[in-house]
Amino acid sequence: MPLCFSPASSAAAAASPLAAGSRGIRRRPSSALTVVRCKKIDSLRAINGAPPCVPVSDGSLLTPVTLPVFRDANIRSDTRLRIFSGTANPSLSQEIASYLGLELGKINIKRFADGEIYVQLQESVRGCDVFLVQPTCPPANENLMELLIMIDACRRASAKNITAVIPYFGYARADRKSQGRESIAAKLVANMITEAGANRVLVCDLHSSQAMGYFDIPVDHVYGQVMNLIGDVRGKVAVMMDDMIDTAGTIAKGAELLHQEGAREVYACCTHAVFSPPAIERLSSGLFQEVIITNTIPLKEEKTFPQLTILSVANLLGETIWRVHDDCSVTVGNEPYSSLDID
Repeated sequence: MPLCFSPASSAAAAASPLAAGSRGIRRRPSSALTVVRCKKIDSLRAINGAPPCVPVSDGSLLTPVTLPVFRDANIRSDTRLRIFSGTANPSLSQEIASYLGLELGKINIKRFADGEIYVQLQESVRGCDVFLVQPTCPPANENLMELLIMIDACRRASAKNITAVIPYFGYARADRKSQGRESIAAKLVANMITEAGANRVLVCDLHSSQAMGYFDIPVDHVYGQVMNLIGDVRGKVAVMMDDMIDTAGTIAKGAELLHQEGAREVYACCTHAVFSPPAIERLSSGLFQEVIITNTIPLKEEKTFPQLTILSVANLLGETIWRVHDDCSVTVGNEPYSSLDID
């Protein structure tokens, strides 16, 4: 290919020092050179106060060059475990965090004027093991949607593992089809939690154990042991146990039968106190010597009565969370950890 020639390139070449020397043009004498002196203002320093460090290799290509690492003293060494609370039961979440010796993670949850839910994490969870404590108690639909949005926020923030801690799992009663054209809502809710991005679920005393099979992710189920006693109750103390009390119709009828059979005292125990009307009237009518519940569902002041005793499941859930985080078994020997005492 022939070379191209342009007058502009020829002029630029003639103006260069090399071209000038080759053509015999005399250069400016060295005495006319301009000397610029740089004034040293300050010595080189690092922002953290440490002297600058340049890594030096021993000359081998197989030897990696390691840069110095300056660790911030304010960064905690246990930041891989994070506990966040929804708005359904913040007091229980605080008890769980206190048992683990942690502070609740900072999260912003608010509702717009039209009822839409907004969730924003106020701290980084990248690479962390995150536990979201949110029972889906009444209002069940709002609390469930809030949990799903919390899971989505953690997933999009690059959390390593997301565990939905659901002390009370709403829609658990809809776990089968007893009639035609019914929805199995428990399976639907399990699918929603899984699709939102949860890696694991921790639930407390499901309505039926088969509901664990509705999840396509690992499920840790902590529960109380139920004892079925058959025999004469005359002159004895009878304890009725159930997973939940909603309207208290079933448990009240059972208490009436026990009193008819001559039971000296009747106690009612349940994990989830939903207490829909007219539960308070039935439970406080004198059928029960004592009604013992847990705090998986927050109980309003107007729903309390003299025979009521509330136990906390914070230690039970906190210990289970720690064992899951530490990749330990949640059973003690051949017995589930849930069989241990609840403070």
